Amino acid sequence: MKLWAYVRVSAIDQNTSRQLDAMTALKIPPERIFVDKLSGKDTARPQLRKLLTTVRRGDTVVVESISRFARNTRDLLDLVEQLTSKGVDFVSQKEHIDTTTPTGKFMLTVFGAVAELERGYILQRQAEGIAAAKARGVHFGRPELALPEDFGKLVRQWEQGKLPLENVLNACGMGRSTFYTRLHEYRLLHGQGNNKVQ
Repeated sequence: MKLWAYVRVSAIDQNTSRQLDAMTALKIPPERIFVDKLSGKDTARPQLRKLLTTVRRGDTVVVESISRFARNTRDLLDLVEQLTSKGVDFVSQKEHIDTTTPTGKFMLTVFGAVAELERGYILQRQAEGIAAAKARGVHFGRPELALPEDFGKLVRQWEQGKLPLENVLNACGMGRSTFYTRLHEYRLLHGQGNNKVQ
């Protein structure tokens, strides 16, 4: 029987020390600790996949907390089922879950549901915060490029065949699709519909 560990943080610049210290305290050697530095939103994580194919019957996989292993109940139960089907046990230190016991299996389901609920609350608060910011006039994404003062003149010259489109795009500092979008907005703003710029 061997102890294996899985450690995860959401980004490259986040620190794994706390989780690694917890695994070292269990005397799990570094070569049996698998570390991913990416989001836990799905299970397509390289080191997690490698761990799942490495462990053997009688082994135990240890994580610092459920949230490091899976981000929703479905993924959590699926991962534990994959381990169980190989005869591998699962332990989460923070939640005191051990799948070798009936209580541990029950707690796994409960804590998995709670973790998913908490993530749902976080996403809901983020959405509410974004909506409130937009209501206050905060804009997200790339700032809209201002039209040059002679936009109308440039477009007229292009429409009359006096100026190639590439020249207009260069003068406006925008790509073709952006140009047509802004042209449409410009025409609507000036009450010209789909007519040529006057």
